[in-house]
Amino acid sequence: MTETVYRNFSLQALAREYSPSSCVADLDIYLQQYAEQSQQVKQLASHHGSLKENLRYGESPDETLDLFLPHHHNSQRSTISIKRKLQVFIHGGYWQELSKEESCFAANNFQQHGYHVAIINYTLAPKASLTKIVNQVRNAIAWLYRHADQYGYDKEQIYLSGSSAGAQLAVMAAMTDWQTTFALPVNPVKGVCAVSGIYDLTPLQFTYINEALALTQDEITRFSPLLAANKLTHCCETRFIVAYGEHETDEFKRQSNDFYQLNCLGCNKILLANIENKNHFDVITTLSDKKSTLFNSVLEQMEA
Repeated sequence: MTETVYRNFSLQALAREYSPSSCVADLDIYLQQYAEQSQQVKQLASHHGSLKENLRYGESPDETLDLFLPHHHNSQRSTISIKRKLQVFIHGGYWQELSKEESCFAANNFQQHGYHVAIINYTLAPKASLTKIVNQVRNAIAWLYRHADQYGYDKEQIYLSGSSAGAQLAVMAAMTDWQTTFALPVNPVKGVCAVSGIYDLTPLQFTYINEALALTQDEITRFSPLLAANKLTHCCETRFIVAYGEHETDEFKRQSNDFYQLNCLGCNKILLANIENKNHFDVITTLSDKKSTLFNSVLEQMEA
């Protein structure tokens, strides 16, 4: 009889459930798409003079971000309505892969709609612990809040989106006690779009993912939104979108649904239970499609 270690899953089954690539034929296709689209977006923004690269929000070489300013992509000199709102994207990669360089594929779409966009970089595991990574993301958002006037967006209109590990980091940022930790007058996070996230880190300790993370029990408790639900009081005014792709593992779907079911979120949530025909890796790229369900849900959230 096979020993179960978590929710009736064996070690082998659990590794499969928390390996998103188990649902796709070739992971490299999606990673290449991230890189190619991001490079094109950066080149276009540079051409328009609407990109501020490698802004430093901390002392570490990894603590940088790219800021995209609103622009019109046509050759005509027509203007767009500048919304003075900031969309911040936090990349995934199980806290140990990718960077801001492959993660700005949706920036141009937001720019065309009049929004500022920030893409956050952070130190990857095993070089950094999850504690350090969470703190870096929080520091980046505090930096963006404090530098809003310099770059032309409203510090009271900051919205986050994140994919996979980035979704967990976005939620943890929203759950921050900003007044106590950063001396900010308010919670700067007005909305979160959490896509294909992990909201209970408990099962990861039994999988290959933990080889680089080396999660402590304290980190599992503090950085699992489902286990630290009392901290959701810090984001009671934050609006949430919880999304995942149709072709994801059952555990990724369950985690999103469990997070959605938290009563603490009340009416400040929108569940996109099933983005049709998308998997863990391409569901987030629909943010670059102005006609997609996910992008239009984020627009609705930012305009609410």
